Amino acid sequence: MKFFIDTANLSQIKEAQDLGVLDGVTTNPSLMAKEGIVGQENVLKHYVDICNIVTGDVSAEVIATDYKGIIAEGEMLAALHKQIVVKVPMIKEGIKAIKYFSSKGIRTNCTLVFSAGQAILAAKAGATYLSPFIGRIDDMNQDGMELIKQIVLIYKNYGYKTQVLAASIRSSMHIVKCAEAGADVATCPLSAILDLLKHPLTDIGLAKFLADHKKSEEKALVK
Repeated sequence: MKFFIDTANLSQIKEAQDLGVLDGVTTNPSLMAKEGIVGQENVLKHYVDICNIVTGDVSAEVIATDYKGIIAEGEMLAALHKQIVVKVPMIKEGIKAIKYFSSKGIRTNCTLVFSAGQAILAAKAGATYLSPFIGRIDDMNQDGMELIKQIVLIYKNYGYKTQVLAASIRSSMHIVKCAEAGADVATCPLSAILDLLKHPLTDIGLAKFLADHKKSEEKALVK
């Protein structure tokens, strides 16, 4: 399973890249605004800055919701850098645009997906990635992970090439569950990736090893 980091923070992206497990980045207008990146020129430059840090795909989201606007914006984003994947919302005009982009060799990430029916439409239109939002589904007292399993099964049944990119991940447990379900990608905050490192028995074991090493060194000095 690929690991994408969901942020516009360059320091966090670099830290994840330096960890050696990062495969790409997803971001959106809200995350850009959170970092104080405003204005089209600054946003476009920031996407290029992200591409210059990572070696994998970088999802850049369109703002337009009409077909012609999505096409124009998507083509502009795709021209920024070869790593850019155009992020398109799951709406009627978005599906039409994804079909167009697919015919032109422009890669896409269909976002804001909350049902298997939506996932089927995105795959048939030729989306490169599909982003079901696990956490937001959980917030509605439904099981977001069941949707991941359902989509993975449907795509397997029909040989769809669209990659399931599990989004709105809130914890390291979400990441593990996505791996169990067969998601192709998990995109999440850096904190969730770093939490995978943690286990109390690891800390206890390491502390014991270091303590034993210190004792052996002290004995060697006495001799």
